[in-house]
Amino acid sequence: MAIGMGIYEEPLIRLVRAHLPPGAELVYGEGGAASRPFAREADLDGDGLPEIAAAYRLGQELFIVVLKRYVSGWRVVGGARGTGYDIDTFVVAPVVARYPGNLVVGWRLGAAWSKLSVYAWTPNGLIDLAPADLAYSRLEIGDFPGSPANAGRAELALWRHDTGEAYRIEVVRWERNRFLPATDVYPYYFARIAAYYAELTARRPNVRAYWYYLADAEEKAGRFEEALRAVDRALALPAPYPPTEALLALRRRVAAAGSADAAAPGAAVRGAFRQVRAEPMYPAPFKTVGGTRWGFVDDRGAWRIAPTFGHAFDFSDGLAVVEQGGKYGAIDASGRLVVPASFEWIDAFADGRAIAYDREGARVIDATGRVLTPKAYQYISAYREGRALFSELQGDASLYGYLDRDGNEAIPAAFLEAGDFANGKAIVKTAENRFALIDADGTRLAAYEYAYVGAPGDGLLPFREAADGPYGYLDEAGRVAIEPRFAEARPFRDGRAVVNVAPDYGYAYGLIDRTGRTVVEPKYNEVRRLGADRVALGIAIDPEQPFIGSTYAVADAGDGRILTEFRFYDVGEYEDGLASASDETHTYFIGRDGAPAAGLPRFDGSGTLTLRGDIVQANVDQRLFYYDRRLGAVVWSPNPAIALTPTLAVREVKYKPNRDYLVYYPQLEGMADAAAQAEANRRLRELSEVKDVPAGRLDYSYTGDFDIPFFRKSLLVLELSAYHYPWGAAHGMPSLVYAHVDVKDGRFYALKDLFLPGSDYVKTLSDIVGEQIKTDPQYDYVFPDSYEGVKPDQPFFVSADALHVYFQPYEIGPYAAGFPTFRIPFDRLEPILDKNGAFWRAFH
Repeated sequence: MAIGMGIYEEPLIRLVRAHLPPGAELVYGEGGAASRPFAREADLDGDGLPEIAAAYRLGQELFIVVLKRYVSGWRVVGGARGTGYDIDTFVVAPVVARYPGNLVVGWRLGAAWSKLSVYAWTPNGLIDLAPADLAYSRLEIGDFPGSPANAGRAELALWRHDTGEAYRIEVVRWERNRFLPATDVYPYYFARIAAYYAELTARRPNVRAYWYYLADAEEKAGRFEEALRAVDRALALPAPYPPTEALLALRRRVAAAGSADAAAPGAAVRGAFRQVRAEPMYPAPFKTVGGTRWGFVDDRGAWRIAPTFGHAFDFSDGLAVVEQGGKYGAIDASGRLVVPASFEWIDAFADGRAIAYDREGARVIDATGRVLTPKAYQYISAYREGRALFSELQGDASLYGYLDRDGNEAIPAAFLEAGDFANGKAIVKTAENRFALIDADGTRLAAYEYAYVGAPGDGLLPFREAADGPYGYLDEAGRVAIEPRFAEARPFRDGRAVVNVAPDYGYAYGLIDRTGRTVVEPKYNEVRRLGADRVALGIAIDPEQPFIGSTYAVADAGDGRILTEFRFYDVGEYEDGLASASDETHTYFIGRDGAPAAGLPRFDGSGTLTLRGDIVQANVDQRLFYYDRRLGAVVWSPNPAIALTPTLAVREVKYKPNRDYLVYYPQLEGMADAAAQAEANRRLRELSEVKDVPAGRLDYSYTGDFDIPFFRKSLLVLELSAYHYPWGAAHGMPSLVYAHVDVKDGRFYALKDLFLPGSDYVKTLSDIVGEQIKTDPQYDYVFPDSYEGVKPDQPFFVSADALHVYFQPYEIGPYAAGFPTFRIPFDRLEPILDKNGAFWRAFH
């Protein structure tokens, strides 16, 4: 396998130099400028076309730059900052996969040590997959003979200096998202190493360390008799190093491996090494040019699966649901897409099953993506106790039934309403004013003739005699256990039930026990069950508008005692004695007493925390963080800036004047014209609705964020999105603005700037959009006679090869349609495009 091939003609060197920052110089191999520069031409991103990667020095620091060729010419698409004072390795090799290649760089830290970096390509450039402690003294990279399944991929042989001419040698391969011992190549590689140490022991027979490492190499090569002879020679020498204890431990290991399976050295070698546990991974977003991408990080915050997905969710049952190209699939811990990204949505996997939705409806799939249900359904719930509730349309009515784990209809759709199974039982509605309690086979255990019967809990069922009557509770045999007297009654759990006594859909919630005795007086705006014998009692933030929400206190569900002040805006359920809570300014864990938990983090902002072993997953102010409580520090946080070029970036800035108003807005950094940058940033703040907002409670909530869908040459397209929700409304109103900024001079382009002066671009665009509405089925939702044409200042954005115009929700279609968008290829606009204009030339 050829590794590290490159092109070093003078034109390539000139090309790289033309894209280096002022004052930067290429880094050359040993021999200085008389040798070749560290530059390689190879396909790093897998598109079939080569990129150019080169190393350069700026001042006292080392950097990598990656160039990619576009129609308009070469431009910088990524880079990395190095460590150390020099470079000893700069090659391209198929480390992560057989294709494309990875850039492997050795950063020289001292005379005998270098730090290894193995770079993988992502939409935002290079990410180093190598851990910080992956160092070596000598490095060999090759596709060494081993298992045929690993042919075509490179292994890394790391030689770490010990003493004299002795090295501790490890051969690793990228597997399961980390570097692991490549034990299948040991028989080949360590046979070579044994020859090296055999020559050393022949020259220096009294050096104990050489015999020790010869024995180690023979063991890894599977030659156990030779290993025993070498270790015995080492033990016979009086030298203090390596210590006798280490030699005896090696001898015991060799003897055990040889006796276990002398005829199968591969198995014995595998047994000589510790089993590596599956490493937890956590979904994490990364803002890039082209939008936010998701991948997975480990508990150190290092990328283990590169951020290449449109979205990613937590691993569950060994699989993680990911979005790719607008569709959903699932990956395993290696990052391999085991369920094809072909579904509109997939719920989390559990026990080898998940509910997936396609354009026809809901289906059950297994862990390979195989569809188990013979047809699509309107709805399928998650499995509970081996049954999944489903609904299908029969005539004009939706009827409910239950599927088994194989996707078959265990109980046919025959019910008007139905609930999930709990303790082997479920409540179903068989006809008007008739309900039944059934088992997992559909056998009716009891029947009830009431207007309403709810889900069972602790052996009691909420019920209502008449459609407009009060609620009470039945036992499972149908006897009235608690007389109807409540305006609302929720299922029992752990001997307690939440009830409401306010008339006319008011808010007066409390807590009762199984006898109907009041435990918490029914006077609260809300009561939340938290588990661990705790509840959250809520009082209205604004009694005149109770629907706005509550502030909460934690109370004892056993006796109703209030344990805290009403200071929380949100409290989650308890798990292992801890619950996530947020107050006016912070989010943190509380114990069962409601007090902040010691030794755990406290985040500025509003959100939720989840404890996963020693890692805290924090979703705070719409941003995701990971905190290691062993270290007492955040190990991963969102990238604060998006690099456009080596000198130009877009920085994310947070604006939160109160808990109801939160905006993340973009600010440019590194423009040559400081005054133009300041004016552009002022305009971006204005477009992002960064404005004076009262410090107190608002009668609405507002959130804003941004992405970078497109950047080319000097044109930066920023997508500014927001959501305004008036308290109590059926839904909020989203907004979407695209800013087209020239990063050379800070100019903001308008739609008219794309076209020749005097051209009737409004009519041309109006005709094209009107034609699409009439002929393209995807626009069937457009309201009849609502489209009146494109306006001169129609909202728009550009991509590499097209203009996109869009409309606001409700303008020409229903709210659910979002922002109706129409793509118009530039070749359809050729006669009226101003190709000499500043706008066009900014990205062509």
